[in-house]
Amino acid sequence: MTDIYSGKTGSMFKKIKPDKWRHFEVGILMGLVLQFFSWKIFTDNFWLSVAISAIIVIAVSYGFELFSKITGKGTYDFIDAVASVIGGIIGIALTLPFQL
Repeated sequence: MTDIYSGKTGSMFKKIKPDKWRHFEVGILMGLVLQFFSWKIFTDNFWLSVAISAIIVIAVSYGFELFSKITGKGTYDFIDAVASVIGGIIGIALTLPFQL
């Protein structure tokens, strides 16, 4: 954790592998799309639309990694799922100001 205090800007983020950034970016897109459609379907219940979007983001993110592990197609990495979920939550959050 010395990078935080070293005065170098962005040094902590440079250690994150490009693969994780791709999962993060796909998660943002997934969160945006899911929340938009969930908001249109559940127009009367704001929190239900957020909860359903978050549950689907988590299920798809981990489900994809689990599929990779079971089938042997691709590489199973739990941190990929975590990066996708973090991106998905941010994607959901980006739509919220337009819904309130």
